[in-house]
Amino acid sequence: MDLWSWVAWFFWVFVFVAYLMVLFSIIGDLFRDHTLNGWLKAVWILFLVFLPFLTALVYLIARGTGMQKRAMEQAAELRKQQDAYIRTTAGTASPTDDIAKAKSLLDSGAISQGEFDALKAKALAA
Repeated sequence: MDLWSWVAWFFWVFVFVAYLMVLFSIIGDLFRDHTLNGWLKAVWILFLVFLPFLTALVYLIARGTGMQKRAMEQAAELRKQQDAYIRTTAGTASPTDDIAKAKSLLDSGAISQGEFDALKAKALAA
């Protein structure tokens, strides 16, 4: 095989992998979209099977903006869950622990009753 045959082979492999990525992105977006009913999702899937390139192009043009919004919402939700997990595993104290610490400071005389009430309100608000 000569050099140009290799270049052509790598080009078509790249195109095929790129198409698979687009296809899986579309299928993932279809199942992420809660506004479409099951029948419309099935129709999109059928068209992706029988007219793959045309359907992928039409889907990206017609629903690309919504696809981006759903991906951003999912990323924000994952980030929120990750932050919550990090807070719980990093040893962040619960409101009860915060109030208990503030009470011990009040009992030792390190803070006043007004400061204790402010700390308690802050802990209960979180």
